[in-house]
Amino acid sequence: MRLIADGATPTSRLVRAEDFETDNGCAFELAGPLFLAVGDRISFEDGKLVVVRVSGERLLPVGGWPAVFGGPGTVFLGDQVWK
Repeated sequence: MRLIADGATPTSRLVRAEDFETDNGCAFELAGPLFLAVGDRISFEDGKLVVVRVSGERLLPVGGWPAVFGGPGTVFLGDQVWK
């Protein structure tokens, strides 16, 4: 299922997610499954996944960007590379 992580578009149904892939092929891997309820909104802020529930509660699920494109310790996110 394709989800829009713009922080404004709500999910239209209950979703179980294990990872998120960006349009440019990068993946955010969750430490465990995440259940998104109808109306939840997701976004990436400072490289972290943020879930905003309908109630306004903000969640920061545990996970991260695997080291890719450049060897150990290099993380590629969007157009930026950190070492």
